[in-house]
This record gives sequence, structure tokens and C-alpha cells, in this order.
Amino acid sequence: MSDQPSPEHRRPAGVTDATVEAVGKLSAALDHVEDARGHLYAFHRLMGSAESTFEEAEELVREAGHTDIADAMDRDVLGQNPLPGMWSFQMVEAFDDGFYARTKGLHQRALDELMEGQRHVFEAEMKELRRTRGREGHEARPADVEGHPEYDD
Repeated sequence: MSDQPSPEHRRPAGVTDATVEAVGKLSAALDHVEDARGHLYAFHRLMGSAESTFEEAEELVREAGHTDIADAMDRDVLGQNPLPGMWSFQMVEAFDDGFYARTKGLHQRALDELMEGQRHVFEAEMKELRRTRGREGHEARPADVEGHPEYDD
């Protein structure tokens, strides 16, 4: 057990504190984009469920004899684009192929060019500053946890 971060989380030689901090902030920004993407996918799933439920409601409203309301649902709600020209799957595709792809690519470029591909160096160094060596639950890496064969070196 080395009691150090894994090699893939160590600062490359010659990389400054300012660069580690800057790339750490870029990674944090990408984390927010990932969260936003998750919400977009949740929106997509919810809109699909809403469409199906509106279909069921339209049938029930029609069967209950309220054809004017059912006709309005059929005309004004079912099949409608939530945003101009787009159903939610198209929103997901536009986001994934546009902004998301650009931010992921820029982040990877920064890792490759500035950090020799090393990820989470900022976080690994923060962990080193905050953990207590030798204290249970403060291990440097999973391989240092005793009693968990799946983590053993």
C-alpha cells in the first residue's frame, strides 16, 4: 500500500498550481453541463410519458362524452412540439451534437495538452490535503482498503 493517490491522479511534472486549478475549474464546469444533460434526458422521458398519458386521457374524455375537450386535446396537445419544430428527442440530439460535444471536446483537449491526459488531479490533491493518513475511511485509493478483495492490488 503506497498511501498516495493512484498514478493516474498525480500531477504531471512541470504542471503549475495555476494550471491544476484552472483545469479543475473546467472540469467542474463540465460537471454542471453533465447535470444539465441529465435533466434534459429526464425532460425527454417525462415528455414521452406525458404524450402517452395525454393519449389515454383523450380517449377517456371522448368516451365520457366530452368530444369538444377531446377534440381540443387531439388538435392542440397530442403530437405538438414542446419547442418550435422539435420534439424532446430532437432537443437531446441537438444538445448532444452541439454544445455538449464542444464542451466535452474542449475538456478532453485541456486534459491532453495541459495535464498529459490525467483526470481529477485537482480533486486528488484536495483529497490529499484533507485526509488523515492511517485513519479508516481516509485511504488514498480503493486498493488501500483492507477487507475488500475487489479493491486489493
